[in-house]
Parts: sequence; C-alpha cells; structure tokens
Amino acid sequence: MNASDRTPADLLLSALAADPARPLVTFYDDATGERVELSVATFANWVAKTSNLLQDDLSAGPGDRLALLLPAHWQTAVWLLACSSVGVVADVGGDPSAADLVVSGPDTLDAARACSGERIALALRPLGGRFPQPPEGFTDYAVEVPGQGDRFAPYAPVDADAPALAVGGTELTGAELVERARADAAELGLAPGSRLLSGREYATWEGLSAGLYAPLASGGSVVLCRNLDRLPAPDLEKRVENERVTGTAV
Repeated sequence: MNASDRTPADLLLSALAADPARPLVTFYDDATGERVELSVATFANWVAKTSNLLQDDLSAGPGDRLALLLPAHWQTAVWLLACSSVGVVADVGGDPSAADLVVSGPDTLDAARACSGERIALALRPLGGRFPQPPEGFTDYAVEVPGQGDRFAPYAPVDADAPALAVGGTELTGAELVERARADAAELGLAPGSRLLSGREYATWEGLSAGLYAPLASGGSVVLCRNLDRLPAPDLEKRVENERVTGTAV
C-alpha cells in the first residue's frame, strides 16, 4: 500500500489503483446462510454511492457526527469508508441524541429515533434488499443508494488530523486510525494477498480493525463472519480452506 495514505479513504483509493478485481470483503451471515463477495472495485462503488448520498442528499460534511448503529456487516464497512470519504465522524454504537444523523439496522430503530437529524435505516437483507415496509421517519438506504453517482469527490478536503472514528470510548483521527490499522496488520501477520477471517463484532476497535481496517491497510482482504458461533467447527474448518484464509481473528 501507499506509505503516504493518511485516511481510510486513501487506503481504499490505493487498493483500487493496485488491483481493483481482487476480493476485499467476503461476508457471511451464519444465521441466514448469506454469502456476499465484494471486489475492491465493487466495494469502492458502494462507498462512492453512499458518500454521494451522505454529502448531497443528507447534507453531511466534515466534522458532522454520525451514530452508526449497525452490526458487523459488509454494508457497515461501506458506511465506515463513506464517512471517511466525506469527513464525517463515524461514532460506532454512539448516542443518536448527540449525533447530527444516525444510520440504523432493523433492531435499533427505536433507539435511533432519538436523533433529531437525518435518519437512515438499513434492512440488512441479502443482496442489499430494502424493507418490505419503510420504517416511519427513516430514509430506506436500499431505496436511495442505487441512483447515486458512481464517482465521488468531496466538496471540502478531508483533514487527516481531524476526528474520524469513535468506538468504545476511543476517538481517532484518520491518520491515527491508519497508523493503528497498520500496526495491527503487522501484529496479525497480514501482507498483500492475506485473507483474514474475522468473527469479531464491530463494537470495539479490535473488531473494526480485524474486520476491515487492518486487511485494507495491508493490501489483504477480510472474510467477515456474522453469527459465527452458529457455525459448527467442521464447517468453519471447511470455510477456512475454501476461502483460502491465511489467518483468523475470532
């Protein structure tokens, strides 16, 4: 990866320039049987569309705070990188009443209503499906994002030394996040082409790092597994083999 990268959005752009066709996020939900694989190019396209939604339709900008009430999921990873692209602080599991806008999954809609700003809801259905009935007071992400532009340019440059992520009582700038992700990648033994299987939740830095940032910072990829505790041990061994996993974080 490019040593001059100072934000997660920079890391994604470098990954896109290096090898857009390689896998970046392979997602499993062992409660539903869902499997989704996103190449760098496909993931970056989702990030661009989400960034345009965030910047244009939701009027979010640098310094705004977004309460991210989503589990470990490929769409959560997209939102994390979209926030970085716009300069919005992603407050993972944050207080919606203290946020400028909120992004919620189907299980946290009641809590998300405490936000007085824009509210976005994700059904988290297979293939990015929409809600059968849109939640009252929320924008359905799956309805709005497909029509967004495939290219994104921020209206204002993103400051790598400004707050970018809050999780578990820790707040990091973009530059600090990248530095920690690189250190974690080294500790996990990740290198270009590595495949890390992570069953960790996104509620902690360790979960976010293993489930997105460290693989991205190293030129590797992640096999992100939700509800991994429902998968029998023999099936996990088979997944490790089939997905060519080189390391695990469970």
